[in-house]
Amino acid sequence: MVHYLRIGGIKMNVDKDVIVIGAGTSGMMAAISAATHGASVMLVEKNKRLGKKLLLTGGGRCNVTNNRPSDDVIQHIPGNGRFLYSAFSQFDNHDIIRFFEDKGVKLKEEDHGRMFPVTNRSKTIVEALTSELNKQKVQIELDAEVEKLLKEDNRIIGIRLKDGREFTAHCVIIATGGKTYPYTGSTGIGYRLAKKAGHTVTPLFATESPIKLADTFVQKKVLQGLSLQDVTLSVLNEKGKIRVSHTMDMLFTHFGVSGPAALRCSMFVNQALEKHNNATLSLDALPNKSFKQLVHELTTVKEQQRDKAIKNALKGLLPERYLEFLLEKAQIDGARPFRQVEASELERFAELIKDFRMSAIGTYPIEKSFVTGGGVNLKEIDPKTLESKLVEGLFFVGELLDINGYTGGYNITAAFVTGYVAGKNSAQIASYFHY
Repeated sequence: MVHYLRIGGIKMNVDKDVIVIGAGTSGMMAAISAATHGASVMLVEKNKRLGKKLLLTGGGRCNVTNNRPSDDVIQHIPGNGRFLYSAFSQFDNHDIIRFFEDKGVKLKEEDHGRMFPVTNRSKTIVEALTSELNKQKVQIELDAEVEKLLKEDNRIIGIRLKDGREFTAHCVIIATGGKTYPYTGSTGIGYRLAKKAGHTVTPLFATESPIKLADTFVQKKVLQGLSLQDVTLSVLNEKGKIRVSHTMDMLFTHFGVSGPAALRCSMFVNQALEKHNNATLSLDALPNKSFKQLVHELTTVKEQQRDKAIKNALKGLLPERYLEFLLEKAQIDGARPFRQVEASELERFAELIKDFRMSAIGTYPIEKSFVTGGGVNLKEIDPKTLESKLVEGLFFVGELLDINGYTGGYNITAAFVTGYVAGKNSAQIASYFHY
């Protein structure tokens, strides 16, 4: 079937119904969805292969999505997750699971609802998507970088590549990703295209990123390499009140803290640093015990093991290095017999266990972080279709949007969902021109 585009009232041939820019998670899903819903589709990728960044996800195993209830998934997308409610009503995390299983990809569930291919290989997911693109007869242009969006009367009409070639289309979906891991192709071109089309881009920041600390114990490498399990890390506001807390594992590093708890707090650290020079973190090493319970437990151990050195009597309460570190912070000589330790000293020690303060001064830069925070302003995007409110036929999906979630399959879920919904709705718009 020959399709047409009206430019300046003149009827012209159109190359494709839908062009998708970027063959990552959201882009491949968008192309598949548009083709499945009847559109002729072209997928344009600047790299020499598809899914380059997708191959790195989940430590090379690809955390495809999360099996929690859909509402829980949205709750784990703190960066404007609510915007996705309408998209999730059309295609959600459970649909992602069905999509891959229908393609013969067996998935398995691990801790916290994370879903992985049984093969433990990201390549399995990329191959399944590539196979479906071929099955749906999507035209794939590799090693092809987009230079410009083509518009006419505030409507998208196609794209121009850097090599000078132009392709016309009824709809264009931009799926170029954020600015993390730029060597995979995520160089921020999508933000530039969005701005040239008249869109605003909110400030970009690193999220799901290790946190840098200014504290002297970091500079002296006192705790470097120490891992703590099931601790609660909190970001405090300027009044000392908890802004966000996460109970997960954490790792002390040569620059500060990393591990799941730190990564999840990083977004809020960066937001605090926009207003102030530093951000205060609070670490509770024993979140399952209240301060009163802890003091009572310490007092009981003191009564039972009066003659033992305090650091020996409390062995097993905390990892040894952290125990000795906090005793020193509390100005308690760990070699002292427990009977010599005053009640006030025990309370001071308990306070440090429950609320050890650290001063955050930054995170890794966006290029070295897992996820880009900020992006194309959501006020300018229709949440039901992912179409631009400013330019007809232009869609934005994935990490390019001002949406960011925690690690654990949440960002990739948002990418697959927005890709699918934009693909479906772009195909529907393109169908209006089939006459």
